[in-house]
Amino acid sequence: MPSLAPMLEKVTPAVVNISTKTRVQVRDPFFDDPIFRQFFGMSGSPRQRVEQSLGSGVIVDAAKGYVLTNNHVVGGADDITVSLQDGRDFKGKLVGTDPDTDVAVVQIQATGLQALPIADSAKLRVGDFVVAVGDPFGLSQTVTSGIVSALGRNGLGGSGYQNFIQTDASINPGNSGGALVNLRGELVGINTMIFSPSGGNVGIGFAIPTNLCTEVMQQLIANGKVNRGNLGVETQDITPRIAQVLGLKSSNGVVVTRVNAGSAADDSDIQVGDVITAIDGKPLRTAQELRNAEGLLPLGSTVKLTVQRNGASREVSAKLTPEKLATLDGSRLDARLSGVTFSELSQSQRGQGIAGVGITGVRTGSRAALAGLQNGDILIGIGNLRVPDLRTLQQLKGVNPRQLVLVVSGDGGVRYVDVR
Repeated sequence: MPSLAPMLEKVTPAVVNISTKTRVQVRDPFFDDPIFRQFFGMSGSPRQRVEQSLGSGVIVDAAKGYVLTNNHVVGGADDITVSLQDGRDFKGKLVGTDPDTDVAVVQIQATGLQALPIADSAKLRVGDFVVAVGDPFGLSQTVTSGIVSALGRNGLGGSGYQNFIQTDASINPGNSGGALVNLRGELVGINTMIFSPSGGNVGIGFAIPTNLCTEVMQQLIANGKVNRGNLGVETQDITPRIAQVLGLKSSNGVVVTRVNAGSAADDSDIQVGDVITAIDGKPLRTAQELRNAEGLLPLGSTVKLTVQRNGASREVSAKLTPEKLATLDGSRLDARLSGVTFSELSQSQRGQGIAGVGITGVRTGSRAALAGLQNGDILIGIGNLRVPDLRTLQQLKGVNPRQLVLVVSGDGGVRYVDVR
């Protein structure tokens, strides 16, 4: 009788269970009060809560022990444990993560591993049979089957670059990071999310295609992070109203609202008001599609843009180059900010509607570090003054307020940092 069993016997040893532990600082107004702690004889050390989570992963390199999974499975974890089908457990080392594509790479030191061969996901077609393997709800080695329902899905909410495979093979909590394979037992995607009003599977699941995963994985292994290029433009969707104002015959494409000086777009003579209708021959409908195209192509790639200006259409080539972000040494603003490096936000952050100034460096032992300022925070205000961008911050040079209170946004939300 026809069966998937022979294929799965080769696939399942390469699919692993990943469990993580994350230590989270717990704030309590009573225990933060030194008088309260002294009265009850409690130590002043911060209290912690340990959060645990389960997910899946796929061994893609048996010799070096590389495991491909999702960023949301292992990102920020303090302890990672990888469990194999044969019952062995190994401590995982986080090689790197890329939140923008939700891809992460973990490495284990083990022998006798079995890796999955990786297929060219560009050859997938709607209707192809696929099988999802993972650990949903902590149930190890669960297999579900279905078909490819759609390709190139994006605009599903949240940030990041999206180019998902949609499948009706059941994907449930804990399947994240698991394998989506074809009937030859080759990896075609990494299961990552579902669309469901109830939280359970309703036949709409999504996986990251292997062509994207392997490109990200190679950069994470080589650099520990992903280096992306961009065109250096900001764009806006064209509504019928905007099309009428600009005198356009249709609302196809995206209109350029900003061109960064010295960027790839600037070198290609793209101007504010131009309409980009296609990239590499593929029609553009939204600004998100252009952003996806930038983020999913390797740094240094050359793209062809179809641009309309004053009713005339032309094609230009542009090379994706690293984004140049202006920086500012905090000591130039205020002596109390010595050791802090400020940077303008990336185009990706601005595209998500984030305003403020990035904090890209905080020297250990500096006043700002002792006050609680952290690398990766976003400065959104100083005292009662709003700071929407680096230019506004530069204009505050020499103000030197008596009390320097920074309003910053970070992983724990918005907070005040009193630098003395």
